Amino acid sequence: MKLSREIKTAIVGLGGILLFILGFTYLKSSPIFDNNIQVFAVYDNVGGLQTGNAISINGYKVGQVSSIKFLDRSGKLVVTMSIDDTFKFSKKSVAELFDTGIIGGKGIQIVPNLDPGSPVVVNGDTLISSTKPGITELLQQQINPLQLKVENIISNADSLLVGINKLLDPSTRKNLQEGINGINDLVLGLSESTRLINELLTSNQSNIDSSLNSVKQTMNNLSKITDSIARMGMGDSLLNLSNSLTNINAVLTKIEEGDGNLGKLVQEDELYTNLEQSTKELSLLLQDLRLNPKRYINVSVFGKKQKTYEVPLNDPAVNQKE
Repeated sequence: MKLSREIKTAIVGLGGILLFILGFTYLKSSPIFDNNIQVFAVYDNVGGLQTGNAISINGYKVGQVSSIKFLDRSGKLVVTMSIDDTFKFSKKSVAELFDTGIIGGKGIQIVPNLDPGSPVVVNGDTLISSTKPGITELLQQQINPLQLKVENIISNADSLLVGINKLLDPSTRKNLQEGINGINDLVLGLSESTRLINELLTSNQSNIDSSLNSVKQTMNNLSKITDSIARMGMGDSLLNLSNSLTNINAVLTKIEEGDGNLGKLVQEDELYTNLEQSTKELSLLLQDLRLNPKRYINVSVFGKKQKTYEVPLNDPAVNQKE
């Protein structure tokens, strides 16, 4: 059977169209004959997601993005996903938008809900959508507060410098410079004093060592004296002294209470007065005996009659007694 030119032309045209379709679908990574289902997810911002980006479950590619369209006038975007229905998961699973690389690129990973009681996803279902922050967004979230803090620090530092410039007038700068110079002189003086002290210690090292040895020897002697006193029974002596003081305190207590002759002498005024009067009369008697012995002693060898004694008018003993 011989084909006409028209039939050959038609066959070539149809073959070209078929090859074009196959090539186009290959470039879009969407097979023509498959068992994929179409599911949807709605996002506020797709962050550069494009048609043909991979859809994965647990890191394994199970589909790709078929199309991205606006949902309505709110600006939300509907992402159509072509997914292989070999792996069954619940319609309550989450379609998470994430960064596929550090320098860019977006993809969608499905976090499957494997609850056996939940209905399995079918063609035309809409999954729950979520967005995982990328590295750039995380850095921005960390950098923005830091940037605000740095700006506040710079602003405060600028205000501080302005205040310092206003405070440090020429007179204040001069006084501050003089104070710094004074501190430098003080430091130099302390350094010189330290040097002199070091030289003094070095030159008198032998004397210092000798003094320390003398002090050590003195301490040893004191230790020996202390040991000797301890061996001499100083503790017993102190105990006896304490007992003696206790006895003296007891005697003094009895005296204060009027117990005994000495206590009565201290406490009773009449006894003291009588004793004082007796002492005074005895003194007068002795004085009169010294001045007028003939009044008390009269010796007659020849038996001469004793004369009556007359008290002289100027007798000091009588005058003192009066």
